[in-house]
Amino acid sequence: MDNLKGILFMILAMAGFAFEDLFIKILSADLPISEIIIILGFSGSIIFLLIGLFTRAPIFHRDLLTAPIIVRTLCELFGALFFVLAIALTPLSSASAIIQVMPLLVTIGAAIFFKEKVGWRRWSAVFVGFLGVLLILRPGFGSFMPASIFALLGAMFLAGRDLATRAIKVQLPSVTISLYAFLAFGLSGLLLIPFSTEMILPGSTQIIYFAGASAFGVVAYYSIVIAARTGEMSVISPFRYSRLVFALLLSVIILSERPDILTLTGAAIIVASGVYTFVRENVLNKSK
Repeated sequence: MDNLKGILFMILAMAGFAFEDLFIKILSADLPISEIIIILGFSGSIIFLLIGLFTRAPIFHRDLLTAPIIVRTLCELFGALFFVLAIALTPLSSASAIIQVMPLLVTIGAAIFFKEKVGWRRWSAVFVGFLGVLLILRPGFGSFMPASIFALLGAMFLAGRDLATRAIKVQLPSVTISLYAFLAFGLSGLLLIPFSTEMILPGSTQIIYFAGASAFGVVAYYSIVIAARTGEMSVISPFRYSRLVFALLLSVIILSERPDILTLTGAAIIVASGVYTFVRENVLNKSK
């Protein structure tokens, strides 16, 4: 497999997701969260519908009603919903740092649901990673932001999405699954309308931001698919953490955020724990 190509596309994907998050953060300053989710969800659905029609991917398929795909779609829905809430209500730098705990949550889920053997070294990495999350959240302290819990909930549901993906036995194009994930995401925005402020007609600037978010999201999605198909997962997966680097740079340069030392330390601990988990899993796989 072409690992270098896989690494480059993984980094491109993470940069795309970071820019998408940036546009969402900027939009949340002027528009209600429900409106942002509705527009992004349904515009993404249209984009993937057009891609599906162009590539002749199945739009309707009975396998879409299998339990793993339904669970995956629901986890994608709530994961994206909670993460968008975290982006809107907390600093982008802290939300992006907390979401990096997702691979550690996948390790826990694999041990619980798939009975995967997890040794004390990986359990220790998971424990240390959650200490990093606590450094960012700081529950019980004056700097604690309750809305940061949304980022942790988002990570939990996105980890559930990855676990459900492992359980999928049928062969469906990724574009088909993504179409319904975005559609469900858009519908979730409708559920938030009673809890949001009145919708506002987007101006020309907001429309450009929405277009940017959608474009970067689509590019990021296809890049990560290419990365997964061309590189070994054990090699390319650690480069998922480059998303945090891009997010930190954008939050400092564009949003003028100033992450404190505890947030940066917590982020470093989470990344180190995750990278160790990937490396350890790779070692165990090679020894089998």
